[in-house]
Amino acid sequence: QYVVIYMGPYSDKEGGMSVADVVGNKNSNLLEQWIQKLMNFEPLSEQEVKSLCEMAKEILQDELNVQEVRSPVTICGDIHGQLYDLNELFRIGGMPPDTNYLFMGDYVDRGKYSVECVTLLIALKVRYKNRVTILRGNHESFQITQIYGFYDETIQKYGNPNVYRYMIEVFNYLPLTAVVEGDIFCLHGGLSPNITALDEINQIDRFRDVPNVGVMSDLLWSDPDDRFGWGISPRGSGYTFGKDKSEKWNQANGLSLIARAHQLVMEGYNWSHDKNVVTIFSAPNYCYRCGNQAAMMEVDENMEVSFTQFDPAPRDEAAQIQTKKSQSYFL
Repeated sequence: QYVVIYMGPYSDKEGGMSVADVVGNKNSNLLEQWIQKLMNFEPLSEQEVKSLCEMAKEILQDELNVQEVRSPVTICGDIHGQLYDLNELFRIGGMPPDTNYLFMGDYVDRGKYSVECVTLLIALKVRYKNRVTILRGNHESFQITQIYGFYDETIQKYGNPNVYRYMIEVFNYLPLTAVVEGDIFCLHGGLSPNITALDEINQIDRFRDVPNVGVMSDLLWSDPDDRFGWGISPRGSGYTFGKDKSEKWNQANGLSLIARAHQLVMEGYNWSHDKNVVTIFSAPNYCYRCGNQAAMMEVDENMEVSFTQFDPAPRDEAAQIQTKKSQSYFL
């Protein structure tokens, strides 16, 4: 079951977009086959993943750290390897190119199908590059994926670390943030005390692993807080920021809203800071035990926003994860 909640007009800006032609690609038929395979829980071969990642890097290298996105668009939060629920998200929200998507990171770790989820989203990005935007989350990094499951899953499914290496390279190409029609600022984590303007984000060298400190880390790790000002994050990276900081950021950059992910919220989305910030979480029953709903935020041509909440998809518990004999590898 799912619920659509209409929130009315968010911005008085005129705008929207005419329907653009779907991006052509000489490999479109092959990509469509890969997309269907992945949605059916069939990992691509190692060579297919390598080819896909090379195509993705060619596209992503031309995108900005603050990627411009047109409306209408559906904005999604954390996925975390929950492929049944990612398929459910597309069933409810529609598949590209019929629906435009902006995903705000954390495609891997925790869930059982991180390989298929992130490969599927990369394939959709390559197939429909102007219809799908994929940002970087704090889990799209070498350090975090070594700890929380993605590395182990790639070894289990492929028997060597090659696919893991290909994916880490793509993660280093992902944009850090996006802005929808110059009005809604989208990113995985939150704000940084070391920047005051969007233009400063475009000056960051993002083509590397996520550092432990600095603006790049803050954008992927920070969280809104009920307290005013900046605070030390209990996560160990990034900061907490109060309503005064989100209001100042939005006013200084001509924005109406900060849309972000990164935090589990039980109803799938949560307003904070007097609606200067909204948190969106798109992995229902997170870690298969949290009991939360998921949500996605739809922004229409007139910049009116609504939320669709959804519950976990039915699962075929008898489905077996495809594996190959694994060996010990060190990176």
